[in-house]
Amino acid sequence: MGNRLLAALPAPDLGLLEPDLEVIALNQDKVVSRAGDDIDYVLFPHSGAITLMIDMADGHTVATAAIGREGAVGLLSVLGPSPSAVTAVVRAAGTAFRIPASRFFGAFNRSPAIRRMVQTHIKALLIQFQLGLACNALHPVEARMARWLLQLRDRVDHDALPLTQHALSQMLGVRRTTVTLVMRNLRALGAIRSDRRGMIEINRGRLAAAACECHNAMRLEVEEIFSSNSAQSRATVLPEVKPRDAI
Repeated sequence: MGNRLLAALPAPDLGLLEPDLEVIALNQDKVVSRAGDDIDYVLFPHSGAITLMIDMADGHTVATAAIGREGAVGLLSVLGPSPSAVTAVVRAAGTAFRIPASRFFGAFNRSPAIRRMVQTHIKALLIQFQLGLACNALHPVEARMARWLLQLRDRVDHDALPLTQHALSQMLGVRRTTVTLVMRNLRALGAIRSDRRGMIEINRGRLAAAACECHNAMRLEVEEIFSSNSAQSRATVLPEVKPRDAI
């Protein structure tokens, strides 16, 4: 089981989901959900990386979180029927389990372990949102780009990232000319190498030196959340939610 959330479930609770889990490909640059659309499926990545994007009215975008095998996309649908607030885009190809949101909702109401799993995901996501907000406000774009490259690298487990300058400008919310300048600086530091095919090869140690403290803080906080969740035999769980047709 490549996804950490699913792997942490006891066998009987995973069994509530297994009949409805379908393996799908996460193709490069695919939009797996769009802001404003209903959440029809929950995705549990096994490999690859997805970014959650905020789309502004003037056409600008910015990434708010990276999701890999430690998380899920669409999991917040259990909190009630509402359109997605973000657009989820595949930044590194991989595979995922997909389950209809209605089926996951039913299992969520039956299983305390699945409700704890949702809690774990929400806590990890909030860490990214909170530290990311501070990072965007306080740190220069070069440090923020280094942080995003490291976040994606953590999820794909190799040093080659298929990211074009256009994709990076979307994630960072800056112009492509700014991305060009920052990449030039990072190349000069020996932190990255890039080619015209849109492949960026990173030197993790040098890139970490160019990044702000936010990447390491996020990583350590998320690992602490997973460790604490595994250690607790009896955790406080989310309350059951009424069936959708009763809301």
